[in-house]
Amino acid sequence: MNKAINTKNAPAAIGPYSQAIQAGNGMVFISGQLPVNPETGEVPEGITAQTEQSLKNIGAILEEAGLSFKDVCKTTCLLSSMDNFVAMNEVYAKFFNEPFPARAAFAVVKLPKGVLVEIEAIAYKN
Repeated sequence: MNKAINTKNAPAAIGPYSQAIQAGNGMVFISGQLPVNPETGEVPEGITAQTEQSLKNIGAILEEAGLSFKDVCKTTCLLSSMDNFVAMNEVYAKFFNEPFPARAAFAVVKLPKGVLVEIEAIAYKN
């Protein structure tokens, strides 16, 4: 049975979806996290600060699910431009340790709220 995971420490969903879903007893699917500060509703400027905020939001959801970044097995990073890839990658590397999760990164035409990055994750709860 699926269970919604929600925390006030990450931005509320802006559509008909959950922040995350725990499927059965092990997999947690975290929706794409925009770089919105959940306390202020503000989006920081620049790819570095936006990547950090998106990952902090993922961290808050992981914590609510009883997990941490070490439990993440796959991420997808959506970027407004591949010109931001190197800077995003530098911040991303501060949140994950080896063995790093599998990952895909794509440039997309446009992201919600005009942000520069959105990151989703899949984690496994042992």
